[in-house]
Amino acid sequence: MSTTGPNTTRPDTSSLNTPGRGAAGVAALRLEPPSTPLERLRWGLGDTLVIAGRSYARLRAQPGEIAGALIFPVIMTVLFGYVFGSAITLPGGGDYRNYLMPGIFMQVMALGTVASATAVAEDMAQGVIDRFRAQPIARSAVLAGRTVADVSRGVMSLGSMALCGVLLAGWRPHGGLLATIEGFALFALFGYAMIWVGTYIGLFVKNGAQADAATFGWVLPMTFLANAFVPLEGLPRWLRAVADWNPMSAVVSAGRTLFGNPGSAADSWPLRHPVAATLAWSLLIIAVFVPLAVRRYRTATSR
Repeated sequence: MSTTGPNTTRPDTSSLNTPGRGAAGVAALRLEPPSTPLERLRWGLGDTLVIAGRSYARLRAQPGEIAGALIFPVIMTVLFGYVFGSAITLPGGGDYRNYLMPGIFMQVMALGTVASATAVAEDMAQGVIDRFRAQPIARSAVLAGRTVADVSRGVMSLGSMALCGVLLAGWRPHGGLLATIEGFALFALFGYAMIWVGTYIGLFVKNGAQADAATFGWVLPMTFLANAFVPLEGLPRWLRAVADWNPMSAVVSAGRTLFGNPGSAADSWPLRHPVAATLAWSLLIIAVFVPLAVRRYRTATSR
């Protein structure tokens, strides 16, 4: 037990990082709650990092998840870049594999919705959330810590995908270092927004299987109903309008613009201004689903 002030005592929460122990490893309680906004913020951030660390500790016990995250980009790059890519010609010309990679980046970040929903649902079903409630941790830290861990894993997946694209597909960003960093930051922001969608869904369902069914069935089709893998020019007019305003199309176009990769014809506002549209869509999703997830979490844990 460590003392943080003359009248406050902070528990040792390092055992939350131990696989299999969860929040039950907290040895002592706060004797007094934080009394100032700054202290509440500091303790809340600390608790968020503890919960995020717990998620990483679980990965050490389940290395198959890490292997899957590293192998998936290789499969997608080979499948689309070499199998389907040989039959696809871009209307404006250019190398298809350079066109493809931002689409794969977007798809993998979007599929983080499924992983987040499944993990949250499993925690709810196994009583992990109830154990957190019994500990002296900030209520906001439970959801915030998980989403921070999920988005950081997504960023690592982006890194492995970029390396895979460079080594296997000959992908190159041509927009300069700053633009490349901005492009990956937009993908991470969009991934973070979709993680909150998955978190919200995971709080409603009863188990991980239901969470997977409630997310994968619409997330994957949406990634294909976008400009991720093929140009949109050949779609019927009504379906083209849906694809143009699909947030995932804006994310892919923003990546292509910032990376200097080949793109498609842009007739709609989101595709003419993809960076602004990506920021707007991502912030809107966060603004909607963070309060919804927090409200649902409070309802689910108050029973």
